[in-house]
Amino acid sequence: MAHFYLSDEVANTSVGQTVVVTGTEARHAITVGRLAVGEQLRVGDGQGFIADGQVTAVGRDTFDLHVTSTQVEESPRQKVWLAQALAKGDRDELAIQAATELGVDGVIPWAATRSIVKWEGAKVAKHQKRWASIVREATKQSVRSRIPLLRPLCSSAELAALGQKFHLVVLDPSASISLSSLASDGRDIVLVVGPEGGIAPAELTRFVEAGASRVALGSGILRTSTAGPAAIAVLNVSLGRW
Repeated sequence: MAHFYLSDEVANTSVGQTVVVTGTEARHAITVGRLAVGEQLRVGDGQGFIADGQVTAVGRDTFDLHVTSTQVEESPRQKVWLAQALAKGDRDELAIQAATELGVDGVIPWAATRSIVKWEGAKVAKHQKRWASIVREATKQSVRSRIPLLRPLCSSAELAALGQKFHLVVLDPSASISLSSLASDGRDIVLVVGPEGGIAPAELTRFVEAGASRVALGSGILRTSTAGPAAIAVLNVSLGRW
């Protein structure tokens, strides 16, 4: 499989056209990927457009790509978002990385009541940038045409408010219905995954009052780093995305 990179510069290019790729992505391809003339590459714009082509020139921080074919992937009709509670270690980062590889359409960092990790002050922008980088790199690794959207850090109240537009689906081991039996209402889904200590009772009540569906995922209890990706896999099947 050809290497895959992301660059806005390929957007809407045509077969037979040569596009010059510059910037950080080009430098990475040249210095780390040891890019050479004659190699086949795939370059996407992160918005659904992908160009396949052959490298015709390599500079210090630019390369030329002669486009041999293009494709456009439409956005899913029903999108799936992951509201991932902040978690200690790198468990929240592992969750969003795997979720991206599995096709999640958007990610929401959630400051849950029981989250041990806190994003405060200057750390908010730092962590937001870190999550954006993880999502972007996971998009490249999995050769996805679209980079998942990343919303700003939200509180439990702000997350519950999304129930006005989205179908909130809360993973809760004590729920009486399973995720695999959940009936879709046609709206985009926000999958809510709690931190290590679980979702606080007051938060569960707030989400249910906002119209959320509480669902169980299997008979055991998964880590916060595993639960979201596992649930996304189930939703991919039930929604016909796989």
